[in-house]
Amino acid sequence: VQLQASGGGLVQPGGSLRLSCAASGFTLDDYAIGWFRQAPGKEREGVSCISSSDGSTYYADSVKGRSTISRDNAKNTLFLQMNSLKPEDTAVYYCAADQLYWRCGLKVYEYDYWGQGTQVTVSS
Repeated sequence: VQLQASGGGLVQPGGSLRLSCAASGFTLDDYAIGWFRQAPGKEREGVSCISSSDGSTYYADSVKGRSTISRDNAKNTLFLQMNSLKPEDTAVYYCAADQLYWRCGLKVYEYDYWGQGTQVTVSS
């Protein structure tokens, strides 16, 4: 089971990025998937998740209205579209898979498999 996050980079405030999370060794649609982030000196926090059972989604208040999580089952890939980025969005972003596919949670301990992170830096 492997998850590969990509799509991070340096963007100006107000800009957009689309993060990708490619899965290998398992079918992404069989798991609930979440995006997390960790800023320097801070704990890892949940950003968004999508369940497998009904496609329900959930967003942290910090990104609600600015981000959209989606999945492309044909490509076995998850996406996180982030708009109106702010300096406080700067962090390493991780994707993770939860074997309890019906769940959509934002707690680190709920997830079984983690990808390596991708750095997002929002700065002028």
